[in-house]
Amino acid sequence: MADIRHQTLRRVLRREIAGTIGLLTDEEDFRTMRSYRSFAFDDHTSYLQQVESLLRSLAAQGSHTTVALFDPLEYAEYCAESGLEPDTPASRTRFTAHLAATGPTVPYDGRPLAELVPELVDEAVRQATWEYATTLLTRIGTCATCGEDIGRASFIRAAHLLTRVVDTAGPGSLHLVCSVSTTPDTLVAVLRVDQRTDDAIRLDESEALEFTTVLALGIATRSAGGLVMRTTTPD
Repeated sequence: MADIRHQTLRRVLRREIAGTIGLLTDEEDFRTMRSYRSFAFDDHTSYLQQVESLLRSLAAQGSHTTVALFDPLEYAEYCAESGLEPDTPASRTRFTAHLAATGPTVPYDGRPLAELVPELVDEAVRQATWEYATTLLTRIGTCATCGEDIGRASFIRAAHLLTRVVDTAGPGSLHLVCSVSTTPDTLVAVLRVDQRTDDAIRLDESEALEFTTVLALGIATRSAGGLVMRTTTPD
């Protein structure tokens, strides 16, 4: 009787455990993983179908699952730095747990993978853009004349400018795009703001941080760039 009760409690507890699945969204990445003998799949389409089936099954059981972008190159580097044998399921599981804490993820909400994957890729691009812009800002150093940290001062200036832009726009849904020409690529950040008539502002803090960082980089480096805003109101 006690064993049955324990099994029931474990099933209940399993529904309260959140999980993460590392997804190979790109067929080239999938081919790279096939070089590991312990990787059981040989067809990318079939692999995606199996992942989607698993996600639906977990959701039906009441489990909360997030999907992370699995990059084979990052995986190989992680294994080398951690002293792990890359050709084992256990190492892939550890890397996926690492992604859950540090990498871009999106929650599985029942949508087909065909709709979820673009959002996951966009999230990965957003994080990479923010990390790259942050790195460049920290490397600029201090002003030769006044000794002020240029990156920090530019970020404060960018935050002030963004606040002024949003305050000037008035009520409505705002869609802002900031682009800064850097070498080798142009950085682009997007921010969506819902400006209420009662002066309440709703925005994604991660988007706002990325947007401010990219704008700050443009200010700090005096690069060519632009900021475009579209305002939509109910009427």
